[in-house]
Amino acid sequence: MNKKPGEKKALNRRIWALAWPLLLSNITAPLLGLVDTAVVGHLDSPVYLAAVALGANFFMFLYFSFNFLRMGTTGFTAQARGAGEATLVVVLRALLLSTVLGGLLILLQPALREAGLWLLGGSAEVQALARDYIAIRVLGAPAALGNFALIGFAIGLHRTSVPLKMTVLMHASNALLDFLLVQVWHFNVRGVATASALAEYLGLAGGLFWLRREIFGDAWRALPAGALRQLAPMARLLAVNRDIFLRSLALLSVFFFFTAQGARLGDTVLAANAVLITFLLLLSNTLDGFANAAEALVGDATGRHDRRALDAAVRATGRWTLMVALLALAGFALGGAPLIRLLTDLPAVRDTATTYLPWMLLLPLTASAGFWLDGVFVGATLAPQMRNTMILATLLFFPVWWLTRDWGNHGLWLAMNVWMASRGVLMALVWRRVRG
Repeated sequence: MNKKPGEKKALNRRIWALAWPLLLSNITAPLLGLVDTAVVGHLDSPVYLAAVALGANFFMFLYFSFNFLRMGTTGFTAQARGAGEATLVVVLRALLLSTVLGGLLILLQPALREAGLWLLGGSAEVQALARDYIAIRVLGAPAALGNFALIGFAIGLHRTSVPLKMTVLMHASNALLDFLLVQVWHFNVRGVATASALAEYLGLAGGLFWLRREIFGDAWRALPAGALRQLAPMARLLAVNRDIFLRSLALLSVFFFFTAQGARLGDTVLAANAVLITFLLLLSNTLDGFANAAEALVGDATGRHDRRALDAAVRATGRWTLMVALLALAGFALGGAPLIRLLTDLPAVRDTATTYLPWMLLLPLTASAGFWLDGVFVGATLAPQMRNTMILATLLFFPVWWLTRDWGNHGLWLAMNVWMASRGVLMALVWRRVRG
């Protein structure tokens, strides 16, 4: 049965209310790296900037691997909310898991650090400074992973303003601490790492404060006896997180390989690809807001076993995704060249990036469905299907690159677009089979 026009408008307003704080949060997320870069970029040697860049890349890939804590918590929280069950137990399990994993990262830091720096490279002086950076910043790992759990919990509760406030708090405190520790007290790279770690704990404290009604007080007293001792729900959480973790590893393998192959094509191509990846980041940060809205709405409908609401949520978030994809296509077509000029003033890099710009025009068409369906699958906690479709798409990426390697960077971008498109197609086929 079709929804009435009034119901459609109400659903669209609900989607936008969920999405806009997350859109704003995603837009401000890169500011953390910009502040760190700006602070060390004014020190008396470029090795400090290089070390922070190396360390920041290490943590970007490390923490991205644990993003399953956010996704898994969102799906289970939204389903519990829809079913009228206790949501507190979901976030407590996630916070327990994030604390354990964060502690393990601290213990395993020396081995992880050496492996990461071996892959990332850099001079001996830069690597020595990067070691200091990593050894200090990793102390914030329990808070960083705990923030994933709290953000997922907030999205599942449809309280998407909380992630925005947590992000603003972390960015503001990091900027202030950066200034004090680096510019005033001259701790250079160690100061930047300390500021980042402390900002994670301040974000965690803020998240607990803004979610205090859902975590403390009456919510704690209403917690079912023995809920945390039940093994089956924790086992399910671990299974979902395991599958999303494997999916993230497959995704990271493609981006690692893409970067490595670009480097083999020369410094200019590598730099041009780094500029062009900005287009993908802009697209993903915009679409993630609506994907997160899909997570919340699909999870809620799944928990209520409301097929009609589920189908309506999928269709409505799909329409928003299509609209954003078309706007991104127009934006890339009209503003692609000016954006390249804004991002770099090196003539060779500009010319090379402009040569490969047409591949960016395909990205809104090839990548958007995958981002949207990620949200649908997270809300429905279809983690094995997310894992399997990502692995299949990744296995397709490498033969496409191999067959087109004589095309150089054109073949690399073709493989990237095929990978994105195949992920969306595979997930759509799986969803159609799951929904019947």
